[in-house]
Amino acid sequence: MKKDQKTGWDGLSGTTKHLLIGLLAALPIYLASALYTKTIVSKDDEEAALAATVFFLGGVYIGRYIAQLWVSKNIPGWLFAVLSAVSILCIIWIFFHADFPLQESRIFLNLLLFYLPLFIVSVAIGMLIKLGRLSVANQVQEAKAQAVQSQSELHLLQSQLSPHFLFNTLNNLYGISITQHDKIPILLLKLSDLLRYSVYDAKELFVPLKDELAYIHNYIDFEKIRIGNRLFLTTSIEDLSHTNIRIAPMLLIVFIENAFKHAKNSLEHRILIDISLRTWGNFILFSVKNSRGSENDETNKLENNSGFGLENVKKRLDLLYPNAHDLNIQDHEQEYKVMLQLKVK
Repeated sequence: MKKDQKTGWDGLSGTTKHLLIGLLAALPIYLASALYTKTIVSKDDEEAALAATVFFLGGVYIGRYIAQLWVSKNIPGWLFAVLSAVSILCIIWIFFHADFPLQESRIFLNLLLFYLPLFIVSVAIGMLIKLGRLSVANQVQEAKAQAVQSQSELHLLQSQLSPHFLFNTLNNLYGISITQHDKIPILLLKLSDLLRYSVYDAKELFVPLKDELAYIHNYIDFEKIRIGNRLFLTTSIEDLSHTNIRIAPMLLIVFIENAFKHAKNSLEHRILIDISLRTWGNFILFSVKNSRGSENDETNKLENNSGFGLENVKKRLDLLYPNAHDLNIQDHEQEYKVMLQLKVK
């Protein structure tokens, strides 16, 4: 089937549009020129006004052409200032000349003192119009390029989340399989649910917060089974199942996973973790705190890659919540605490 052809204004070519705009502008320019020329010449004022109209429109198109040829992609700001100043000075002169024209016998010089500044101001206006359009087009192009770059980086960061979580979890399961193999079947079921969300459901830039919280609860259950009686967990998570708030997926879980990892690697008998999430106005307030203690050499080896998730989430916050988040990490000898404030999307 043939594509629908554009009709009306959108169906016209660029040249045709410019000609129509010129014809529409010609009438008010001619009327203004006719009033002006009557003050400087006593006869042939209509011909003089017609000539002034042609001069002005021709100057505008010449100015547009000069701007197109002369200016590079980076348009200097001083050029706009110079052209604006020239336009203002020429307009001031035109009004001054209207009040104080030369003697009527000097018709040619009177017209020259009118046509020349009129032509200069028309060229300057034409250049300003074209430069303005070029400047806006360049800004739009740069914004599109930046958006594409940010989108590509986001997809790359997001694609790293699932493998990062999977590798950490498989390492944990390996250790449990040696000492507590009876827990493996139920942990594998929990892991299946977690991976299903991270692989299939968390591909959008923003997901419902209630889905993300369901994932977090599932992960906490997974860790409870894995850690056992050593865990002393306190959670204060607001019920947001009936809200439409959205959040970047796999964002909060990085901090929660980090808290469990640091806590379980401690040689202390008690593992203390406190998780809090609530909304306040247009903000999501999240915090997670875990105890810390002495750590063995094997733990230190495992933590060589611990910064990956945090660096990833910091980059995602900068891309997805520019000037709309506040992240505060407090790393003390006995305690590690993260406080995050997000503006609701």
